[in-house]
Amino acid sequence: MNWFASVDIYCERLSPAYWAEPVNALSNIAFVLAAIWAGFSAKSRGITSPAIWVLIPWAALIGVGSYLFHTHANRWSEMADVIPIWGFVAAYVLISVNRLGGVQPGKLAKIVAIGAICGFITSVFFAIGEGDTTTLAHDHTHSVDPLNGSGQYAPALIALLVLSFVMWRRQHPQRGWALGAVAVFFTSLLARTVDMSLCEAIPGGTHFMWHILNGLMVGLLLQLLIRATPAKQRI
Repeated sequence: MNWFASVDIYCERLSPAYWAEPVNALSNIAFVLAAIWAGFSAKSRGITSPAIWVLIPWAALIGVGSYLFHTHANRWSEMADVIPIWGFVAAYVLISVNRLGGVQPGKLAKIVAIGAICGFITSVFFAIGEGDTTTLAHDHTHSVDPLNGSGQYAPALIALLVLSFVMWRRQHPQRGWALGAVAVFFTSLLARTVDMSLCEAIPGGTHFMWHILNGLMVGLLLQLLIRATPAKQRI
């Protein structure tokens, strides 16, 4: 694999230049703002849980990785984008299963194994037909994948739906945060999916809304955990 091969899968990018996607790049500030919001909330509530304080800067790291991808736009920066995202998803699922579901740490290994298998199968299923995401001609008139690569986020959507459903069934006092996160994530997925198909109507595309809305979603999810965590929680 050529780690410096150019990647062009967004309307805003019309050349390999570093600053070819200024809106897509700068809109990642949403993740940093989500982390700042969470930091203030956790501090004001006296939260000392290491798990929470690991997730907060991790949220900001998602924005940093995405910024790198939308400026360098190559294979190595693509990894810098997706690794923090999926790392955050995995960590959040484990922490929420323990914190919100009452599952003890000793049982988390089985959940991790099952989740990894299901996530892998789902990702492969939705990835079929996505095709090569690299284009050298910057042809924004069509896309091989009708979902524009959004199928890869199916496992995250499923996990969020399951979390919301369980909290709703249990009438958890913080369930509103989860339901709000689901609504925001659906909207952000739509913005990501239609980006390439709306290039002629909206030259800058809609991918920047994916960043802004996902930053809001991450903020809502962090607020959920913060409010469900006792001040003296040790994990």
